Amino acid sequence: MEFDKDYCIKMNDGNKIPAVGFGTYSPDKSKCEEATKVAIEVGFRHIDGAFVYGTEEEVGRAVHEKIADGTVKREDIFYTGKLGSTFHRPELVRSCLEQSLKKLKFDYLDLFIIHIPVSLKPGPDLSPMDENGKLIFDIVDLRQTWEAMEACKDAGLVKSIGVSNFNIRQLEMILNKPGIKYKPVLNQVECHPYLNQSKLLAFCKSKDILLEAYCALGSQRDKIGYFPLLPSSKLLGAIAKKYNRSPALVALRYQLQRGVVVLFKSFTRKRIEENFQVKQEGREKMMRETPLRCADLDGTP
Repeated sequence: MEFDKDYCIKMNDGNKIPAVGFGTYSPDKSKCEEATKVAIEVGFRHIDGAFVYGTEEEVGRAVHEKIADGTVKREDIFYTGKLGSTFHRPELVRSCLEQSLKKLKFDYLDLFIIHIPVSLKPGPDLSPMDENGKLIFDIVDLRQTWEAMEACKDAGLVKSIGVSNFNIRQLEMILNKPGIKYKPVLNQVECHPYLNQSKLLAFCKSKDILLEAYCALGSQRDKIGYFPLLPSSKLLGAIAKKYNRSPALVALRYQLQRGVVVLFKSFTRKRIEENFQVKQEGREKMMRETPLRCADLDGTP
């Protein structure tokens, strides 16, 4: 993976994506709007959102405010939107996209991806449940969903299309679809040293599909015992101390060295500013002296 002077990577359709992005999921919508403005002020140009996050109006306001004050132009911003699972039926795909565009007040999305390869019953409820509190699924051939995604690209409503949370088998299903017009440019998945996705990364590279990491600092879910947050890793702490960097910055840089586009999220200016420095690390002391070996972090505590 090669970066250009703006730290962007060319995707398989010829469009470019900034290698470092800012995530906008937040239970507190007011924090999301302010954090997005700070991220743009700091220098982030890649903004990751989704229909189901319910924050696209706030993100749109933040972007337009930064356009209005001259910080950026619309073409400077790379915005990723996601197709909700209740919109997988091909006749509903464009509706989801158009709703996102309306909330954002954008004419187009830079990247539109299938959020998860699981279809849910269409309707106003984004997580439809039955009387027993279980999700109500829908039966949809995702190859037909992909055709509708391609139609959105042909209509000029999106520049690039991709997927999220797809495994190798699901990617192969799309890639082997008869008459496919556009390959997915990217597959966005949870990815960090405790879940390094090495097989999926190798497959994606072999198909000229970028891998994009969310939860790049680890994930934590109450009472389930999932992966610990990476800043608590002793090994990561030792590496960070050696190079006089934060553990988070080392974890983000680890992904870039593997050829993975990386997303970061925070609601504090200090952390947003600190982690944006990962864009400069490739040309600075830490990486010039001793490049961080991926094996040093993969799956280690």
